[in-house]
Amino acid sequence: MSDLWYPHLTVATIVENNGNFLMVKEVSDGKTVFNQPAGHVDKDETLFDAAVRETLEETGWHVKIDTLVGFYLYTSPRNKTTYFRALFSATAICHDKGRELDVGILEAPWLSREQVKEHADMLRSPMVLQCIDDYLSGKRLPLDCISHLPVEAPY
Repeated sequence: MSDLWYPHLTVATIVENNGNFLMVKEVSDGKTVFNQPAGHVDKDETLFDAAVRETLEETGWHVKIDTLVGFYLYTSPRNKTTYFRALFSATAICHDKGRELDVGILEAPWLSREQVKEHADMLRSPMVLQCIDDYLSGKRLPLDCISHLPVEAPY
């Protein structure tokens, strides 16, 4: 069925330290953009594991997932792909300065909300600033509102 539609499941993390947010400056489709550490969930991976892995791969930071900030559904006008993003807040634990970052990642700067807004024309999607604003407004859900069922569930 070529008409089968499904969203691409992604995760992202908001990592805040003294009013600055861990961001990713990367090249996407030949354009330099800013995003939160984010990416697709791999097969047999939990949302939590995916968020920790993507953050490490894109920034070199080991993080601890704290809360779920929210879910976001966005269809890119550029490629018509719909993304379903689970956004987590996380605490930075330690930085692996020698770690090689994913291909296409230019750097992982810490930026204030105002600095992110100054780069509005370089944001990968409208989700970037919306996610920061939702975090700053206090949106939080406990992690136990997400259940990861085992593959071998007896149903």
